[in-house]
Amino acid sequence: MTDTQLACRGVVVSFGDHHVLRDVSLTTTPGRVHALLGPNGAGKSTLMSVLLGLIEPDAGEVTLMGQPVDRSALRHVGASINDPAFYSHLSARNNLRVHTTLLGLPDSEADRVLELVGLQTAGKKKAGSFSTGMKGRLALAQALLGEPEVLILDEPQNGLDPEGIAHLRDYLREYARAGRTVLVSSHQLGEVLHMADDATVIAGGGVRFAGELAELGPNLEESFFRLTSGGDR
Repeated sequence: MTDTQLACRGVVVSFGDHHVLRDVSLTTTPGRVHALLGPNGAGKSTLMSVLLGLIEPDAGEVTLMGQPVDRSALRHVGASINDPAFYSHLSARNNLRVHTTLLGLPDSEADRVLELVGLQTAGKKKAGSFSTGMKGRLALAQALLGEPEVLILDEPQNGLDPEGIAHLRDYLREYARAGRTVLVSSHQLGEVLHMADDATVIAGGGVRFAGELAELGPNLEESFFRLTSGGDR
């Protein structure tokens, strides 16, 4: 597949008098990991919510699998964004089994993704007892159920130890290589260098860079600072 599976064009989002996103466009490429980068408050999470149809933009358009975002298109998406919600009285495994049932997947799929995120020994524990980091890992496991064609992940490394981060990096790269789309936001620039192929950098609500990550040069931190601090664009 050569057509983009996830894209937006000219997205504008304002909350009252505060302009969060200004004419933001993003295009992903199947088979490649795309990093969404920017300082805190740049609008990364807002943009991801727009891509998932959770926030209606004031202007612009979003396409998913070549069509406007709707329930049928969202069946192709796995997502992990801020403040994940779970059934606190259910175990981690049973939380996932709610979704495997809805998706028509075998119960064993819950165990597969729990192992991927390092929660295999915590599967019987109630989700309400989980720490913030563990809830983030459970949200990542939920996003991976059924190996969707598009993954949208907000800071997926949060809550993982170094070994888990390295495992996730390798998994996401292989995942994309199968012709799927992976969009990841992250503040861990060193890790982004090892994981992503392309990047979009936003700051002040607008796009400061969009292209192959290699175009930013060998010193990603220096390029990131220059782009997000109002230097040359």
